[in-house]
Amino acid sequence: MEVPTAQAGAQTGVFPAVRHRRLRRSEGIRRLVREAVPRPSQLVLPMFAVEGVGVRQPVDALPGVARLSPDLLVEEARTAYEAGIGGVLLFGVTDQKDAVASSAHAEDGVVQQAVRALRVAVPDLVVITDVCLCAYTDHGHCGLLDDDGDVANDPSLEVLARTAVSHADAGADVVAPSDMMDGRVAAIRQALDDAGHEGVAIMSYSAKYASAFYGPFREAAGSAPGHGDRRGYQMDPPNAREAVREVREDVAEGADMVMVKPAATYLDVIRDVRAATDLPLAAYHVSGEYAMIHAAAERGWLDARRAMMETLTAIVRAGADIVITYAAVDAARWIEEER
Repeated sequence: MEVPTAQAGAQTGVFPAVRHRRLRRSEGIRRLVREAVPRPSQLVLPMFAVEGVGVRQPVDALPGVARLSPDLLVEEARTAYEAGIGGVLLFGVTDQKDAVASSAHAEDGVVQQAVRALRVAVPDLVVITDVCLCAYTDHGHCGLLDDDGDVANDPSLEVLARTAVSHADAGADVVAPSDMMDGRVAAIRQALDDAGHEGVAIMSYSAKYASAFYGPFREAAGSAPGHGDRRGYQMDPPNAREAVREVREDVAEGADMVMVKPAATYLDVIRDVRAATDLPLAAYHVSGEYAMIHAAAERGWLDARRAMMETLTAIVRAGADIVITYAAVDAARWIEEER
């Protein structure tokens, strides 16, 4: 029997036997064959803790985001947990600043208070704490300064390690150093182990770029540098191979998870890092990337929900296992609605 032309063409991928649109013709089929779909459990919500009780301070540059005192932060974290997200990432906001970031590791520091409150109120929630000094120094840099006003790498390590231990003492599951000092993962790992916190994990901001997309965050955290900038310790945006070197060094020093920041504008770096390590890989969908979508949506230029989900999907598709995003709760609900 003679084989029809179209069927013969299927063996070589020739139109019309091969019609890619067959797998796009209905929502059910599209859902069936989807390759990369974010899960709520992959999403982490950044939260900003401030001192006081009953304090809610909306952040103008981040729609839907507010600085919260521990009592209100607990309520929002519980809502996030019930939405199915994977965890929260805590940042501290304080007026208690000095040259050596004393409040970063204070037992009654704002992050430490928030962690203890979360441990009681939402015990199964994964609590990650940002370990940096910029929000606690009067100069706004991520490490201590030397006599010339430059960020001093090695003296900063002790303070960073002490801060990480104080977070673990309060009950943090994961500490996340974001300072980009050389050697800080090893210093923190040693300090945690010495303090009996062998089970506390380190999520290192391994490839954190000196990005233009952090502006809204700095408004939220009050952490803009008082002089100069952070290009002397954060990575230069044109460099991708350097990110792999940074990741490999952090892995060697004992990181349990690694991170690329920003995310949406560094998808190529996420893919490179994914190929370089089999550790869990986080990517931070940063404040400026989030705010741009909302700003455009407010002007009617795009659909915020579709644009946000497309962006988060791209981050997962590039290789991220964990996505840190201010849209975590909304996205978790949207994902459930699509099921």
